[in-house]
Amino acid sequence: MLAHPGGAGVIRASAAREPLFSFGVIADVQYADIPDGRSFLGVPRYYRHSITVLQRAVRSWNGHKAGVKFCVNFGDIVDGFCPKDRSLSAVQAVVAEFDRFRGGPAYHMLGNHCLYNLPRSELVSVLRMPGRAYYEFSPWPGYRFVVLDAYDFSAVGWPRDHPVALAARRFLEERNPNADKNSPTGLAGEDRRFVMFNGGVGEEQLRWLDGALRSASRRGETVVVCSHLPLHPGAASPAGLMWNYEEALAVVHRHGCVAACLAGHDHRGGYAVDARGVHHRTLEAALECPPGTDSFGRVDVFPGRLSLAGSGRMASTDMPLPVPRVS
Repeated sequence: MLAHPGGAGVIRASAAREPLFSFGVIADVQYADIPDGRSFLGVPRYYRHSITVLQRAVRSWNGHKAGVKFCVNFGDIVDGFCPKDRSLSAVQAVVAEFDRFRGGPAYHMLGNHCLYNLPRSELVSVLRMPGRAYYEFSPWPGYRFVVLDAYDFSAVGWPRDHPVALAARRFLEERNPNADKNSPTGLAGEDRRFVMFNGGVGEEQLRWLDGALRSASRRGETVVVCSHLPLHPGAASPAGLMWNYEEALAVVHRHGCVAACLAGHDHRGGYAVDARGVHHRTLEAALECPPGTDSFGRVDVFPGRLSLAGSGRMASTDMPLPVPRVS
């Protein structure tokens, strides 16, 4: 049996013994060769140790007897405090550790800390994305993974005079009265998400997502959506949510083929099942692991369920899948 994080109860594993396939997950490595520090909330951060957590994750995935087919990095590969003249080498060092994974490809996504350090175009190249930061892939017949660019509409990651950056700053000005747009002070409930370190999925990407899910539904595929920013308030603190999570979720729910939405960003992690039966799992950060501790996982995909086997701070979670419906 596997316990849900956050006191969500216990679910008995199904009778299936061997998964169809497995994949590795890790979030918020935020590596930097600098002394340890703390978040703005005072939580310790272990910048140098985080790459050691990744190294242990890769060894674990490589050593899994049944094989791990691919791995997913949920963004923030480097920390914003990394000196800018060392940021590229820090990202390359982390990518080199992912390259030690022997099971298959490593899939990456952009996080806010990535975009503090390097231009979007350079990150897309170094992280070997297919020309843009949102994409899809099918690792197994009947299964599809959709990777979102949660900073497509954002005040970070674009030149200051870029139309997207200008529109995003206007968006924040209308919703966040603080001089420091990274501060949620005075904002209530889910409005606390309207801070500069978050972002959203733009209109073009929403149309692409709609098309990708419509096609997957028609093919009878089960879909896992991956995003740096969480898409459900039950699985993250309000200040960690995607700006337009409601729009993105409306697209997800329109087609009925999405089994789970996996995310990073909110370092404490979280779990919720929404009203349509979609599982939302926010993964605990590698960055906040003291030396000798870990936070990574392996997701085993069975017919009818996903089972996250977590290591260290990453809680194990069993996720029975809803019955897909054709849109």
